[in-house]
Amino acid sequence: MIEQRPLTSFFSHFILICGVLLVAFPIWITFVAASHDTARMVQVPLPLLPGNHFFENLLEAFTHGVGNAKGQSVGLMLMNSLIMALMIAFGKIAISMLSAFAIVYFRFPFRMTFFWMIFITLMLPVEVRILPTFEVVANLHMLNSYWGLSIPLIASATATFMFRQTFLTVPDELLEAARIDGAGPIRFFIDILLPISRTNIAALFVIVFIYGWNQYMWPLLITTDKDMYTIVMGIKQMVEAVEEAPEWSLIMMTTLLAMLPPVVVVIGMQRLFIKGLTETEK
Repeated sequence: MIEQRPLTSFFSHFILICGVLLVAFPIWITFVAASHDTARMVQVPLPLLPGNHFFENLLEAFTHGVGNAKGQSVGLMLMNSLIMALMIAFGKIAISMLSAFAIVYFRFPFRMTFFWMIFITLMLPVEVRILPTFEVVANLHMLNSYWGLSIPLIASATATFMFRQTFLTVPDELLEAARIDGAGPIRFFIDILLPISRTNIAALFVIVFIYGWNQYMWPLLITTDKDMYTIVMGIKQMVEAVEEAPEWSLIMMTTLLAMLPPVVVVIGMQRLFIKGLTETEK
């Protein structure tokens, strides 16, 4: 039994509130900046309360772009980022589950050797192998395409390892019962392993979606067509305005829009995400 002391409870809540304020304050400043005009944002002191230009800035940023990204629709950049993040997330989950399924339930030569070869790729992130990966993508004519944005980032040793550990906890009796009922490998995978892995899939989806959404270096390298720019690339271009001062109100509005999809994914899958990371019994 844990004793609740008023002083300890007050101190814990005080630390928690301070942490929330520390995290939320930059988001509040972004929202405030997005609701003022550009002239107000270059004046000192910076405003701490919202202005009355929010919807005007929203329409301007969403349809016309900002600074070096003028003429590029923020809506199109958001769509590009969303498609790339979803392709990476679904691709990682599908390939990792099938890889783990083959490693755990099929007996073939050098089975564990292949698993450790997959696991060793953790030491080789995209930044390390970026030049040969770019050459492969270019030779396959996938530059300026969604396939080129997503396929090199799909393989995941961490996800394969996580699903392998989950599948190892499945009792052998379930496999034997499925065989007696006449279920083949694919039926066993769909009817037994997929429902058991539901919380793991949700947790991995949230992490991988945010990973794909925040990608900057790889899209910057393989995209030259402005119609394929992602939202992170667009924000960087807006800040680097050369001939004129950055339009901070529109940049902050774009940043606010870029926050929304990851926030929606995290909030929408919060319950399954927490269960996937904390529960041992799925």
